[in-house]
Amino acid sequence: MKSSPSFAELSWSDDGQPFSTHFGDVYFSRESGLEETRHVFLHHNKLPQRWPALPENARFCIGETGFGTALNFLCAWQLWDELAPAHAHMHFVSSEKYPLTPDDMQRSLALWPELQPWADQLLAQYGDLAPGWQQFSLANGRITLTLLIGDLLDTLPQLDASVDAWFLDGFAPSKNPDMWQPALYQQMARLSSSNATVATFTSVGDVRRGLQAAGFTMSKVKGFGRKREMLAGLMEAIPDREWSAPWYRRPAAPANNERTALVIGSGLAGCSTAFALARRGWQVTVIERHATPAAEASGNAQGIIYCKLSPHQTLLSRFVQTSYAYCLRLLHEILAQSDSTWAACGVLQLSTDQKEHQRQQALAEHPYPHSFLHSVSAEQASEIAGLDILRPGLFFPSAGWVNPPSLCQALLQHPNIRLQTNREALQLEQRDDQWHALDDQGQSLANAAVAVICSAADSRRFHQSNHLPLKSIRGQITHLPATAQSQQLQTVLCAEGYISPARDGEHHLGASFRFDRLDNQPSAEENIENLQLLNKLSPALNDALQPNIHDPAALAARASLRCTSPDYLPLIGPLTDAQAFAVDYAVLGKDASKKPQAPATWYPGLYINAAHGSRGLISCPLSGELIAAWIGNEPLPLPRDVAEAVHPSRFLLRQLIRGQ
Repeated sequence: MKSSPSFAELSWSDDGQPFSTHFGDVYFSRESGLEETRHVFLHHNKLPQRWPALPENARFCIGETGFGTALNFLCAWQLWDELAPAHAHMHFVSSEKYPLTPDDMQRSLALWPELQPWADQLLAQYGDLAPGWQQFSLANGRITLTLLIGDLLDTLPQLDASVDAWFLDGFAPSKNPDMWQPALYQQMARLSSSNATVATFTSVGDVRRGLQAAGFTMSKVKGFGRKREMLAGLMEAIPDREWSAPWYRRPAAPANNERTALVIGSGLAGCSTAFALARRGWQVTVIERHATPAAEASGNAQGIIYCKLSPHQTLLSRFVQTSYAYCLRLLHEILAQSDSTWAACGVLQLSTDQKEHQRQQALAEHPYPHSFLHSVSAEQASEIAGLDILRPGLFFPSAGWVNPPSLCQALLQHPNIRLQTNREALQLEQRDDQWHALDDQGQSLANAAVAVICSAADSRRFHQSNHLPLKSIRGQITHLPATAQSQQLQTVLCAEGYISPARDGEHHLGASFRFDRLDNQPSAEENIENLQLLNKLSPALNDALQPNIHDPAALAARASLRCTSPDYLPLIGPLTDAQAFAVDYAVLGKDASKKPQAPATWYPGLYINAAHGSRGLISCPLSGELIAAWIGNEPLPLPRDVAEAVHPSRFLLRQLIRGQ
């Protein structure tokens, strides 16, 4: 029996206000939810005074317990637009165990017409939320919302952030005692910046004492409406931090605070990185050795939004799930659906054997929303696909295909991005707090305060990153001329390979995996391999396409090199000096349980975003957000253990421990 997704269970009062039947409590004051939020959270965190005084490019982070109807978030956003400097950036991090469905969210927000301009932007991206981290970029990058869907005592320990103001919300302590715990207050203290403020509607003594024990100085102040008192406070003495691995800590901010960045490579990783920084106000120069962007592995005609997950919630699976959700939001925001750019036509992942069928059934029993994924029989799959399908599988209704060059071009259209083509960077050199990309003559092509290497396997050409274990895997896509019958295919089919619905009169079938050759010349042999996959996907589709397949060797095809890593996770994050790492943490080679204190020797302002393998279409957009968060000292858009799993320092650590 499939467990139902963990959504909020609501009833509605006669005046249209939502009520939680699970907690037996209201979401906001019956008198005025708007005025309650402004009094409790905005006024008593002193936001009307703090925000006009921020520096021009400031970052401000709000942490919230209980996203609920998004009322607190939207009121804060409204005030931010009114008072904060034009180029400042607000990051709002909120936990929510039982998110509202899109319909319930829309119904709730309709209560406040004055918030409609902000609510409409949120609702445009708000869908059924799967458990885990959910990243939203709003107001053209001026606002970032990170939702932690799950129990906050599970999610907050994995949050990496520096919070300036806390909205301690949620249902009343008497209604929701599991939340109001010392463990919560300790996490709030861990995540607080110096002089972080906190405000909460309750005045319960246990809450006040718990916050004080965690390090907050608390006082009772006038409550809202008929509520006599509430609590407000300040983090004046940051508690001692527990030991954390220095090779995964945040690098110090570069000495040069100029907001300029250099991105090397204009595939999906490079374009996503440039876009994430550009929307935060950075001036970005992208260097590309070819005449056009997306000329290599990102240049296929149709990339599949392919989200292969594990029922065991592995690090890779959690990374893929969060990336997939963010990728879909970005696509809907910046790329119009059309016959040539992209289509959310759905993806059918067909089971290949009994073991795969059992894996898919286990996934279908997770608390995923039906709109995220659900299992289908062979008959249901046939109805969705528009052609006979012989196997059951999973259906991802929101997925589909994208033309990656169109996505790259859309990302590069941001006015803060400047693209330089036919320029090949062969060296990186830092001088006068600037990174310079040098050509084969040692001449500087461009320079900036921060540099991000996004050059796939060629990222190893730079001496700062030549220790990274990057490898290339060749893949070939076969182009099949569509027939009248094959045009009936309505969705992407995936199993051992994949085939797309027709685009511009062609289906795209693939993809091969070859380790024995690293050229990009199409081969007849790989066309034949791909055609063998077709019959396994759908014999009916295979038959429909046969009239146009006369000679496999003569079929059009495209071969390129994917870049991957030994653990098949990408490398996203700051770069450290490999030789210094081996010296600073040599003790780990003798005893891996040691806890060295020495800070890592980072290359100031140097980052990498590479090795996305065959998942780059879904993983690259979020990787840009992760790079921007590392650079800008923002909350990371991934749980800390997942961010460490994609951190480039992981390989230096493993080599040291293994004595390599």
